[in-house]
Parts: sequence; C-alpha cells; structure tokens
Amino acid sequence: MRTIAHISDLHFGKLDLAVAEGLVDDLTRDPPSLVVASGDFTQRARAGQYREARAFLDRLPQPILAIPGNHDIPLYDIFRRFFFPLANYRRHITHDLRPVYRDDEMLVMGMNTARSFTPSFSGFWKDGAISPEQLLEVERHAAETSPTLVKILVTHHPFIPPPGERIHGIVRGATTAMQTLEACGIDLLLAGHLHMGYSGDTRTHFEAAKRSILSIQAGTATSTRRRSEPNAYNRITIEDGRVTVDVREWRGSAFVSRIARTFLRSADGWREEQA
Repeated sequence: MRTIAHISDLHFGKLDLAVAEGLVDDLTRDPPSLVVASGDFTQRARAGQYREARAFLDRLPQPILAIPGNHDIPLYDIFRRFFFPLANYRRHITHDLRPVYRDDEMLVMGMNTARSFTPSFSGFWKDGAISPEQLLEVERHAAETSPTLVKILVTHHPFIPPPGERIHGIVRGATTAMQTLEACGIDLLLAGHLHMGYSGDTRTHFEAAKRSILSIQAGTATSTRRRSEPNAYNRITIEDGRVTVDVREWRGSAFVSRIARTFLRSADGWREEQA
C-alpha cells in the first residue's frame, strides 16, 4: 500500500496561516509515503515568498515531489519572466524540473507545464503547455518501469475541466499528450491550478481515448484565494488495484475527510466502486 498527500496552490503571499499550520499538523500526524506538491508555491514568485514556502516544505514529511505552477514565474518583472523565469524556484524549492519518484509499487513523474508565454484567449500568462520533449521523457521512464507499477504523472495544469464547468485552464497540447500517456500506461494524472477539487475519467473529455486514465484535481491547500470551496487537499491510497481519493477539507480548526471515492483498476482502466 502507498499513500500520497496531494497538495497544490499554496500561494505564499496569499496564505491563510491557520490553515497552513493545520496542514502541517494533519500531514505529520499521519505521514504519507510521498507528498506531491503540484505547483503555485507563491503568489508573485518573489524571493521572500519562496523563502517562506521553503521553510514550510521543510516542516512536512519527506520525500516531496514538487513541480512549479504559473504563479511561480514572475508576472511584472518582464526581464526575469522571459530570461530567468524559474530562477527563484530552482534556488528555493528544487533545481529539478523533471522530478521522478519510484519504488516497488508506483512510479511518479513530475512535468513542468508553466510557461513564460503561452498565448490564448484566456490570458497568456495563466495557461500551461506540454512539449514533445517532455512526452519523450515520460515514455522513457515508463518503458524502464515494470507494467505492474501504478504510473502517475503530476502537472500543474489539468487535462480535463471540472464537471459542468466551461472548458478553461486545460493544458495546451493535452489532446496529443493523451495519446502518448495512454500508450505509456499512465494510470493517474494529478494537478491543481483551478482551485477546484474533482476526480474523473479522462474519457469523458477525450472521446477518442480507448483506455481510462484517472484525473485527480486538488483545490487550494492553504491560500485565501478560494473559489467557492474550502481549503482542501487529497489523500490518495493505492493498494491492490484500488485507488481511494480522500478529500480532506479545512473545517475551521482541522482538516477532516469530506468525501472518499474509490476507483477499481480493470482491463481498460478505472471504474468507480459503488457503495
């Protein structure tokens, strides 16, 4: 059995301190096998915000797999934005923009989807993208890994939109990427960005997909920038072909379980276990 604490969108600079302390308490009380932090450690990529984020991460159970988000790239400092976009991230969080965690039950790969410039109708600085080179890296790691391992890809930007919501914030290149991820046997996609928590089968959005991949979104764990949802993170349990996503939300004094959904692995992917 493996457990993953999936936290996202911490946003130091727009932090709820009481929630952050509660998150430290919750994770240290029952340490997971791995902490996954899927981007937006800071609000404006300033050195002071990064130092606070680093001090926070040092208090969490180890190991931690981290990838940057769009807020981790400077917005107003144009020179740094285009020439040294992740200099502070590399200095304070991690130099590794392609982190990999592997044990005898799971392979977890981190992919940086944050970009200095990604033109779109929704605003160039928010959107993310996937490059062909990044997909080749995923293919390589998957090929070197036993097919029995659960294979997980972590990005900041999501692959599927929230249920019932307009399509926005989806990573550029998702359709092409899904073909590669399907062929590689990727099982889970973990992401953040939208400050909304939801889980679902990628086939609901990609009609051409033949194999199910489970997309698991985390809300904002500690930020005051909430979008009609409380602060929350996902505690994911992986055991014997079964994945349980326990959404733990802040209730004013502690994180508690709001809902737990279990998905069973079948020949063509994942199906939700009915109560």
